[in-house]
Amino acid sequence: MPILSYTCPRCGKKFEELVKRYDEEAFCPACGGKAEREWSGEMYSSTGKPPKHCSGDCKHCSGCR
Repeated sequence: MPILSYTCPRCGKKFEELVKRYDEEAFCPACGGKAEREWSGEMYSSTGKPPKHCSGDCKHCSGCR
């Protein structure tokens, strides 16, 4: 399960969220608005190992393992 970076377009809050899948929707903890994923943020995996050659766009691979 990756930890992804998000930004809320409604209030501008930036936050990280632990998600089961890359395409899972995330909602702002401050205002409850639907957040947008930041593709330039850091990528972490549940194994604690940094992913190799990760672009941050999990649609093109099997995601972080």
